[in-house]
Amino acid sequence: MPFYPRVRFARLETPRLILRAFEERDVAPFTAYRSDPEVARFQGWQAPFPPDEAARFVTEMIQARPGIPGVWYQAAIELRSEGKIIGDCAFCVSADGRQAEIGYTLARAHQRQGYAGEALARLLDYLFSDLNLHRVHANIDPQNIPSARLLKRLGFRVEGLFVESLWFKGGWADEEWYALLQREWLARQT
Repeated sequence: MPFYPRVRFARLETPRLILRAFEERDVAPFTAYRSDPEVARFQGWQAPFPPDEAARFVTEMIQARPGIPGVWYQAAIELRSEGKIIGDCAFCVSADGRQAEIGYTLARAHQRQGYAGEALARLLDYLFSDLNLHRVHANIDPQNIPSARLLKRLGFRVEGLFVESLWFKGGWADEEWYALLQREWLARQT
């Protein structure tokens, strides 16, 4: 039976990171990394990202609860050594409560240091163990090579390539879908 938390997001920890609920103090760093054109390139927003929109988003996330079917939840990724956020990761549980889609963003200064993989591995533990999901999937632009490598490193497989299937930022974009089953993730952990 799926588990639907009705409480705030649990604090998830790794050796270098903390995945936690957003806080008001996150507005400035959130605005900064979302305003970087390179970070925004494969994301659904435009850079620069307006501070008032960032403040509104953070307020929504403070009030949000994780694991509600059909509702996206974003968790802040905090670097333990600095005590500030360096990105975020998100998930949306399916209507039947058995699957989820994930997404993630990391500030450019903190990319290529293993933080995204560390954060996503912890998020997958939460989704597969705490929420007892059967399957997790992600949708990326195939031109986003670092993201494709990350998903493959975590055990995701490519399930499909949809050519020019998405009108995105003024042009047609391809979508590459990846997925991972709970039993596959658990087998990798032993």
